[in-house]
Amino acid sequence: MRFFALLLALLLPSLAQSQDDGGESRQVVCRFLCFGSTDTPDAVDTIGPKGAKIPCPLPTKRISEPITAYAKANKIAFYQENSDKLAGTATIPSNARAAILVFVPAPEGAKSKAPWRVIVIEDSAKNFPDGGIFVANFHNDDIRFIIGEHKGALHPARTKGYARPEKRDSFNMAPVIFEFLSQDKWRVGNESALRFLPGMRYLIFAYTDPRSKRPRINTYQDFRSVAKPLP
Repeated sequence: MRFFALLLALLLPSLAQSQDDGGESRQVVCRFLCFGSTDTPDAVDTIGPKGAKIPCPLPTKRISEPITAYAKANKIAFYQENSDKLAGTATIPSNARAAILVFVPAPEGAKSKAPWRVIVIEDSAKNFPDGGIFVANFHNDDIRFIIGEHKGALHPARTKGYARPEKRDSFNMAPVIFEFLSQDKWRVGNESALRFLPGMRYLIFAYTDPRSKRPRINTYQDFRSVAKPLP
């Protein structure tokens, strides 16, 4: 349950930024990712301004291609594929025109009957510097890490974007090390080397595996640049 409490905390900034837009819909460039479930649907549906159904894929290994969705009162409702049953609702910050939507299972006993909770990550240069990396801590304790010359730490339910490391080898590789607290001692949980190229970016989740209860790292590589806002 602590895992899902942290996911809710990540949603709160988006909720706080949302304002009623007078009922008019606005376009949002959305990309999708499903995380934390062993029973993931192929897609969900959302509705366009003229009532047309818009299929939205839910990949688990990569971030999807961009889909133009429509937010009304800063919310996008998603429905189970080929059904009128609500799958989940995304709350989009009022100034965001592009976002990555991460679908995670809703906790048992949640007020909403929807099976999915949608985490909104604004797709911006601040969160995703070109050639850089975005880190989100879903784990129930602090994490710390080294990304090239960058040294960082995040409390639970915190996120941060980092620029492309300047200290890279001849193959544009830089070390990436994540550490977790265990019995009051920092222990290496994941150590690797990633290639950092212009036009490439990474999304890294630290989380607690629901089966083993051990801390884990998921890394998603994306070759697309930050989505350009629609006019």
